[in-house]
Amino acid sequence: MTYASEQTPAAAPEAMPAATPDTPDAPDAPDAAGAAAVRTLPAHAVPPVAEPSPGGPVPPAVPAPPSLEDRAAGCLVGAAVGDALGGPVQGWSPEEIVGRHGGRVEGIVGPFHDNWRTARPLTPYHKGDGHVTDDTLMTHALVRVYETVRDHLDAYDIADHLVPDLIGTPRWIPELETEALPLQRIFLAEKWIVARLHYGHADPREAGVGNIVNCGAAMYMAPVGIVNAGNPDRAYAEALDIAGAHQASYGREAAGVFAAAVAAAFLPDATPSSVVVQALRLAKDGTRAAIEAVCEAAASLTDTETATAPLRAAVAPFDTVGPDYRNPSLGARRPSRLHAVEELPIALGMLLTGGGDFRATVLGAVNYGRDCDSIATMCGALVGALRGAAAVPAEWSEEVARASRLDLQAPGAALATVAREVFTRDRARARTHEQAFTAISAIPAMTEAGGR
Repeated sequence: MTYASEQTPAAAPEAMPAATPDTPDAPDAPDAAGAAAVRTLPAHAVPPVAEPSPGGPVPPAVPAPPSLEDRAAGCLVGAAVGDALGGPVQGWSPEEIVGRHGGRVEGIVGPFHDNWRTARPLTPYHKGDGHVTDDTLMTHALVRVYETVRDHLDAYDIADHLVPDLIGTPRWIPELETEALPLQRIFLAEKWIVARLHYGHADPREAGVGNIVNCGAAMYMAPVGIVNAGNPDRAYAEALDIAGAHQASYGREAAGVFAAAVAAAFLPDATPSSVVVQALRLAKDGTRAAIEAVCEAAASLTDTETATAPLRAAVAPFDTVGPDYRNPSLGARRPSRLHAVEELPIALGMLLTGGGDFRATVLGAVNYGRDCDSIATMCGALVGALRGAAAVPAEWSEEVARASRLDLQAPGAALATVAREVFTRDRARARTHEQAFTAISAIPAMTEAGGR
């Protein structure tokens, strides 16, 4: 087999200088195992580099990469749009989606059931018509925590800031078409945070133990990747800490890997392929195995319209839910080192198959069905971070903002400002550590004789 050409991550994004002795936690180059795991990737996943031939025409200038602010906006707007497009067909099979809509979903559609207020199995949520779901509500809530703390977060910040936000501040809930506490909309796996931290007074670092193991934490970790833009290692570690208040096992691992993938997408020379390599470098156990299997399946695919069955077959051995999404298997969502959430590997597979094109990637996720709002949320975030806000079709983003009564631009702008502040603090902390370690290392080591 041939292997995709991968490059060591380039310098960090604009106004976030490349790592030097006084900058913290530079991302490592992809290890050999990580690079070897992405085999025969689709050619469109790794854009060719134009090289001038002797005496030939000068190749066109490569456009400047999007700014930090543009990528942050693209990431969060893209995530919200993916969420809104996937919401109305969440939980259904590809065949059911085609039957309901007369073909593939190609944009914003209405609810699966016209009598959505009383229709089972989801009620009384108005999914569709451009309404975001709990994926976006939780993502924006985490942005607000970063705006308050203005530094790296840990599990205690979830207890001190995210939980009060969920239970104390009414907000417009698009799917309920009314103002309500976010707690009244979020799923049971997210309500667990409130039960364990607010009522149970659990140690925030361990509160996720015992919860449903799903993508509940991963789905809203894009802000962690933005704050750690260009530093997948730091994003991975921070997301694992934060997610400890919510999830355990492979649900927590997915949160760390997704945050790392978002951070990797901010690198100036990032491609879908390089994002996956960074995710594989950090992923552990079943999560790594599932991503590797899905990405190998993606190698033989040329478009996301035909990707559903091959990608589903690749992830099936690692998915505990089983073939019938509405009727999970007895072992569903239980801790394991051998399994993985379905959503993250499929999102990365669609990213590769779609070559980073927003429409192709997100619509591939939407028409996959099952938990497609979360898959499309991840796809939208990754493509938006790679390509910037211009990659997100305006007719979708504008309608989602209008229908959901949300300012989709503001969270990205706010988080980019926080990211710059945090990076400045990180540099100061790194300098302090460097000075201390230099002083420590300059002290002569005691000889065996002199130390006794």
